[in-house]
Amino acid sequence: MKRYIKSILTVGVFSLALVNTSCMEETEPTDVATQAQAERSSSATKAQVMAIPAQFNAMDDSYVDSYKWHGPFGYPAMLIIRDLMSNDMGFPSSGYASHFSPFGACVSLGGEYIFAAYIWEYYYKLVLTANAVIDVVNPETATKEQLGYLGAAYAVRALAYLDLARMYEFLPNEKTKSVNADGNDVTGLTVPIVTPGMTEDEARNNPRAKREDMIAFIKDDLEKAKEYIPNITDRLNRTMPNLACVYGLEARLNMWTENYAAAAAAAQNAISNAGMTPLSEDVALDPSAGMNTPNQFMWCCNLVKEDDAVKSGIINFTSWMSNQTSFGYTGPATGFFMACDKNFYERISDTDWRKKWWQAPEGSDLRNQKSKNHIEYLTPSDAEDIPELVALKFRPGQGNVDDNNVACAVAIPLMRVEEMYFIKAEAEAHSNPSQGIATLTDFMTKYRDAEYSSKASTEEAAIDEIIFQKRVELWGEGLLFFDYKRLNMSVNRGYSGTPFFEALRLNTNGRPAWMNLVISVSEYQDNQAVNHWNNPDPSDLYTPWTPEE
Repeated sequence: MKRYIKSILTVGVFSLALVNTSCMEETEPTDVATQAQAERSSSATKAQVMAIPAQFNAMDDSYVDSYKWHGPFGYPAMLIIRDLMSNDMGFPSSGYASHFSPFGACVSLGGEYIFAAYIWEYYYKLVLTANAVIDVVNPETATKEQLGYLGAAYAVRALAYLDLARMYEFLPNEKTKSVNADGNDVTGLTVPIVTPGMTEDEARNNPRAKREDMIAFIKDDLEKAKEYIPNITDRLNRTMPNLACVYGLEARLNMWTENYAAAAAAAQNAISNAGMTPLSEDVALDPSAGMNTPNQFMWCCNLVKEDDAVKSGIINFTSWMSNQTSFGYTGPATGFFMACDKNFYERISDTDWRKKWWQAPEGSDLRNQKSKNHIEYLTPSDAEDIPELVALKFRPGQGNVDDNNVACAVAIPLMRVEEMYFIKAEAEAHSNPSQGIATLTDFMTKYRDAEYSSKASTEEAAIDEIIFQKRVELWGEGLLFFDYKRLNMSVNRGYSGTPFFEALRLNTNGRPAWMNLVISVSEYQDNQAVNHWNNPDPSDLYTPWTPEE
């Protein structure tokens, strides 16, 4: 993949005016409201608000046109990127893998490459859209509706910074040291904090925030979100967060800071306020609506046929994650698939219905098995054409495998209530392993596997079991990356019988070095306070496992 050599100002670090001349036309409202207009009119504020769900789904044409890279399709791309950097997801063959495989193969991840550039730029565009709402809504004069939008904007900004901080914070690993090539120790540094009203001079001298400062900033955003978001009247088909989602973000934040008692409490608040129960087997395995419908999730991206990513046919989540389509990158038509790890699959109990989210091996009792209520979740032709371990979790829209305008117009989870049960269980297990396992067992036997039981009794064993069940539940949703990094978990994709192609067969001792993401060259060229304070480049530091001769 080409190097990223053009010098640009970091999107979102400078004024809104600079961004309006960039490639963001599809995510900005047609008529940008002035502050005076927004203060007088809730509808004008809503025009700014609409940029937020649009940014979640935005496809960046500049990467497609300039580099022929088909991975820049917004937040759903981040889910794929992070799962490929973890243990349980990958490609059995090289095929079209070059669009995403560098994240799993730990190559070309330095600041001068497009992969680093896109992640950085995307997230700061998301921050920009939230800042635009925060900037124009005065809580002293706002209407109830505007206050609700303001709360949502604070929650979205908290989501963006929480993701960024956890991805870019340097944590110890076996391959790189915290002292970078410039001789600077980057321990405890996250990312620059950008707020409305920053001048260009301030933006050009905006250092990476210290961990404790970032934590305080996100906490403040979440407190404001909790205050204002109960006023929200239109969640735009669950593409905007509500109070339950704010508690969910608070739970994620407290897991990062290892404040486990607070994490358990926040997770329970999220569950109590969500007003929903975990997905049933028949809903989750539905061939038309499985894992693709807004009402299945607490918070989601929701693509419609008018979105550029949908119209592209192949530059979207469905193209890569729904292995049944006839038009996407993965599917029987291309013979290229997204699959799960073999060791991961074999550890799942056959009595756990979630195992049907992946194609069973030939001869398995699960092969072509129907759901509990006898819904055929895999057609005979698919059963023949889709190899073992290939994912069936994310269904094309309305079950349509041929028309991209229908198949790709789907909801994609940003937060599910199921995640909160696992956060609660793990948080409890850190101080009381038996309580954590009891919470896990209650969830599993009620919602996933009536025969489930666990003998884990130590803290280490309990957390390993809880995280494994979380890996099964949230596969493909981009969240386990944060657990691997936080808990210093190893990646083991190289072994006899691995389903992944050669470049992805990496093994680590503890958290991978590649989970300390590298800041894009475009940022440190224009923000001198970041220059010389980048994370070490982990590219090519791991050698793929090969069978012994």
